[in-house]
This record gives sequence, C-alpha cells and structure tokens, in this order.
Amino acid sequence: MAFIDSTVVNVAVPAIQTTFHATVVDVQWVIASYGLLLAALILVGGSLGDIFGRRRMFVVGVAIFAVASAGCGVASNIKQLIIARSVQGAGAALLVPGSLALISMSFDEKSRGQAIGTWSGFTAITTAVGPVLGGWLVEHASWRWVFFINVPIAAAVIIISFCRIPESRGAVEGSVDWWGALLATIGLGGLVSGFIESPNLGWGNPLVFGSLIVGLICIVAFGVVEYKVTAPMLPLTLFQSHSFSGANLLTLFLYAAIGIFFFLFPLNLIQVQGYSATATGAAILPLILLMFLLSRWSGGLVARYGARGPLIIGPLIVAFGFVLFALPSVGGSYWKAFFPAVVVIGFGMAVTVAPLTTVVMGSVNQDRAGTASGINNAVARVAGVLTIAVLGVVMVKAFGFRLDNELAQFSLAPDTLRELHADKIQLADLQVPAGLNPGMKIAIRESIGVAFVFGFRIVMLICGGLSVAGAAVAWLMIPKDREHPGFATRF
Repeated sequence: MAFIDSTVVNVAVPAIQTTFHATVVDVQWVIASYGLLLAALILVGGSLGDIFGRRRMFVVGVAIFAVASAGCGVASNIKQLIIARSVQGAGAALLVPGSLALISMSFDEKSRGQAIGTWSGFTAITTAVGPVLGGWLVEHASWRWVFFINVPIAAAVIIISFCRIPESRGAVEGSVDWWGALLATIGLGGLVSGFIESPNLGWGNPLVFGSLIVGLICIVAFGVVEYKVTAPMLPLTLFQSHSFSGANLLTLFLYAAIGIFFFLFPLNLIQVQGYSATATGAAILPLILLMFLLSRWSGGLVARYGARGPLIIGPLIVAFGFVLFALPSVGGSYWKAFFPAVVVIGFGMAVTVAPLTTVVMGSVNQDRAGTASGINNAVARVAGVLTIAVLGVVMVKAFGFRLDNELAQFSLAPDTLRELHADKIQLADLQVPAGLNPGMKIAIRESIGVAFVFGFRIVMLICGGLSVAGAAVAWLMIPKDREHPGFATRF
C-alpha cells in the first residue's frame, strides 16, 4: 500500500488540482504532508517494532493507513485531504520499516541479498500497478478511488499477517524517543513549510522565514537530544560505520532526484503534453517493470562483486537518464521523447536499489534491523520531501522567468498581465484569462507549456547532478569487500 501511494497519488495530482482549484503549493502539500509524517516518525516506527513486536506494529500501521485512505477519499476540500494524507504518513511510518525488518530477520547473511532483492521486486510490482491502475481510476471513475483502493488491500494484508508472519522483537529492551520524534517533526515541518510557501508569500514573509528559523533550531536540537538521550530513535553511533553513512548519503542524493521527478513528470505529461491519466500511468510503467524484473539479479550482484561497483554505476546510469529527460520539448511521440529516458533510469535504479538496501541492513547488528531500516527509509522520505519543497521553488522561479519572456512578445493589456502574473503559482494549470481572442488564447497556452518545459529541464539537470553526487559518495565511502557488504565493525 505504501509503495502504491508513492506513485499513484502523483498521477492523481492534476485531477486533484482541478477539482479543488488548487495552486501548486496546495498539491505540493498533498505530497509533502504524507512524506513529512512518514519521514519524521519512521524512526519511531522502527523502534516501536523492535520493542513491542514488528508484526504488531506492522498491522497497526496497516490499519491506520487504511482508515486515513478512506479519509482522503471522502475529503471535501484540499485542507481535509492534506490532513488525511498526514495521518496516512503516520500509518506508513509503522508498516514500512516493519516489513523490511521482518524479512531481514528471516534470512542469513548469504541469502539476505536475494531476499531483499525479492522484497524490492514485489514492492516494484505494486509501484508499477499503482500509476496504471490509478490513472485508469482517475480517467474513468474519480481520483478518490485512488485512495479507496487501499481499504480492501489493507483487509487482506491484516489477515495474511496474523496467519503467516511470525512475531519478532529486538533482543535489547528499549524505550521510545518521543522528544526526538517531536523535534524531528517540527524541524522538518518548519523547513518544508518555509520552502513550499516561499513562492506564494515571499522570503520576507514572517511565516516563511519564521518557519525556516524554527525548523533549523529544532533540527539542531534534535541532534543534541539524540546525542544525549539513553535510547535515541536515531542512534548516532550507527554512523561510525562508513558503509552505513555512505549508503544513507547516497540514498539522500538519489531519492531527492527521484522525488521531484515523480512529482513533476505527471504534471508535464498531463498538463503540457496532453496525455490522459491512464497514458501517464503507463508511461512510468517501464521504469518500474525494469526494477522488478532485474531486482533479484541486482541483489545477487552484492555476493558476486560487492556493493561498491553497482552503487557507483547505477547512479551514473540514472544521471544519464535525467539528462535525456531534459531534451524533449512540447510535443513529439512518447517512444522518441520519453521512453529512452524512462528505460535508462529504470535500469539504473534496478542496479542500485537492492545492493543499497543490502549494504544498509548488512552494516548493523540484526537487533538494530528495525532501526536501520527506519533510518534509511527516513532518509529517502526526507530527501523526497525536501527536494519537492526546495526544487519546487526552482521550478516556480524558472517557470515565471520564462513565462515573462514569452508574454513580452504579446501586446497584452495590463489587467491581463497582472492576472497571469498573480496565478503563476499554478504552473501549467494556469488558466488563460477570458475575453481574449481564440488565437491569442492558443498562443498564451503554448507559452505556458514552453515555460513549464523550461523549468522542467533545469530541474532534470539538477537531478542528474544529484545522481552523480550519489555515485561519488559510493566511490568514496563504500568498501570493496565482497564477503561483507557492510563495514567490518557493526553497531
């Protein structure tokens, strides 16, 4: 369910934006509110699983996720949807680390790589089904069914969990670091709020700079608390392992790029290129299918060659894919414009994901499996949330800059220009003012598309740079040891 929602909601965002007449800031919050709570609480979720039982917390998370999904489906305005998405993120914070920790506890070190590869493959199946099914539901029913579909899945998962999954706990008794969770939530929330709201309110607005200051203070305080508390949700000693630190830094760079890509690409296809929701879901499918088909193979690469090679080569391939995404303009066939880039990124991610996860789980003692899983997932979610906020600002600024240049060639009335400038925050969903002749409306609509593609290209090139940075981290920090993908010392 969590991996379905990681892609399916992005396909539904244009329809949600139209239904609620929302700005890009509103739809950023629809994505970010889920990721924010998931990122801030996933470490608590891993700790709760280690203390109270991984299966128990997994099932509780599934139940919360299902109830929140129903809340998303019945939301009558954008604020209700954002609140329900936040609760969804809290539920996912319990179920995501529990799933991987349960699998990690069930296999020895030699077979763990392939087992995690299989786990990655099955999450890829659901991630692949998500955008296609979601696109079909958006087009033929309603975007609300994108959320309702989670309810019957949750019922099946809960039944299977009680029947087939054994309970497990950490060997060491612990406690929950609620202060850390509170500071992490406020800190991330402050930073995300400041960046997301800045294009709409301006950097000088008290809400914007106040949120950023509060966020920074809380993040610093979070580090101090985690250093001093007896049972931290983020044990800083884990980062004494070069492998663990390197794998999480690589995760930060790579998933930052992937996060903004999955936010902007559906907007590009639906609002600029004219794709249907179903076609947009299908356009992403080759990427995810490649990850599924090659996941078990890539999991075996660690045992044969070590993790360092795949974790250098994979992100470089992904970077090349992002460069390819920066080439197409408006129009052109999918097979020439986007399919090659989708395949390249899919192959690069397939090479990377299973070895990356294996390094993370192999770098720690198995009593810390839930915590390690939670940290790595938190890093991935934080990367996605922050990049949507930060690069969202880049996208809005680039779009506005290019749109101003495009509109300068037209002799538009001052009132028309003011109306267009006031609504630039809607990006490609920007509506052409009424009262213009049909030819001018078409020209302005084309200019809006050109401006969006301009910003999209800039963001894709930045994503390529982030992926190259991930490869550099792997080259510098991941050891060459084939027998032990984790660092020699385990914490």
